[in-house]
Amino acid sequence: MLRSQRLVVVLALEERKEKEALEKMSKARELVEQHSEQVANLNRYQQEYREQIRNSQQGVVQVSRLQAWQAFIAQLDQVILQQQKQLDQAEAVFEARRQEWQQAWERRRGMEKYIETCRQQELREQDSQEQKIADEAAGRAFARRRR
Repeated sequence: MLRSQRLVVVLALEERKEKEALEKMSKARELVEQHSEQVANLNRYQQEYREQIRNSQQGVVQVSRLQAWQAFIAQLDQVILQQQKQLDQAEAVFEARRQEWQQAWERRRGMEKYIETCRQQELREQDSQEQKIADEAAGRAFARRRR
């Protein structure tokens, strides 16, 4: 069996690893999108809540009610901060998965190029062998004719 044919098994393994890395990267991207959407929703909710407070402050507002609003806004700030940290972590995981996929892609591409190089070398060796056989046959024919 030729070297290029044996290496096809290695190429299949590299293709499988690349596919798995791509799937992991896709899942990490989905998680980033989910966390990003949650942060955006929380920010929108907080902004809407602040506007409701401003609109309701047209008249007289009890101090206890104002303190409750401020406490709720502070809680929202904490939740947004936690969600942002989760988003940052998800983005870091995504970047790591993207790099893993990139490396798997490069290994697969490298194997494909190496197999192609082996095939070209095998073809050159086969052509050389055929030329050698033809030259030897021609030499023998010439020697027979001279006798």
